[in-house]
Amino acid sequence: MALAEQRRAPVAAGCVRSFLAPNPGPLAFDGTRSYVVGAAPRAAVIDPGPDDDAHLAALAGAVEGVPEVVVLLTHAHPDHAAGAATLSDALGGCRVAGPGGRAPLEDGERIETSAGVLAAVSTPGHAKRHFCFHLPSAGAVFSGDLILGEGDTTWVGEHPGAVADYLASLDRVEALAPRILYPGHGPPVRRPSEAVARFRQHRLERIEQVRVALAAGVDPAPEALAAHVYGRLSPELFAMACKTVASVLDYLSADPPASG
Repeated sequence: MALAEQRRAPVAAGCVRSFLAPNPGPLAFDGTRSYVVGAAPRAAVIDPGPDDDAHLAALAGAVEGVPEVVVLLTHAHPDHAAGAATLSDALGGCRVAGPGGRAPLEDGERIETSAGVLAAVSTPGHAKRHFCFHLPSAGAVFSGDLILGEGDTTWVGEHPGAVADYLASLDRVEALAPRILYPGHGPPVRRPSEAVARFRQHRLERIEQVRVALAAGVDPAPEALAAHVYGRLSPELFAMACKTVASVLDYLSADPPASG
């Protein structure tokens, strides 16, 4: 199957269609996944991705002739949201809701589509403002960058409380008991409970590694802790590791270990 055909292939009997943006990279895997939920008379486009003409044209074509379309953003990072305004303009100025969008989005807000009602679920952690979208009719959650389709970790934001937010957001998605996750990067996750447990365990292990290092007297500077915990990394990955350690230090400062 040609790449263009793969990007337009339906993934859930026409209820959900996945479109792969041409922006692969170390943090994006094979690219950003955009989703079209539903068809006429009401559809939603989740995370239109980068401002790429061919990708946005494919999304616009997928909802051609649909009277009511809304563009929904899980978060404002450019690989998910940069194409939102261009797509909206191509669709006659349709609503763009979510972090970085033209319209606000509230926790619990309901968005009607022909495939069922999407519910916005506030899930900060990867970013200070991040939403997942729950489609109960399909047992699906669109997880953005909270849970990816590969591996056991994702970037946790730099805002105060990011790690605590992230762990709480995992709990919130788990409580929805989805049968499938559609992530912002990577393939669908068909064993969501296992994925949530895996991502949670990785984060808790990283917290414990930093806690143990501090107890052993390692220099508490993020750079020193990152070198101790992660070992040798490329300059780009080391910079990210330092930011991750800083977020863990923020978490530990809010929940200091008990003295014995």
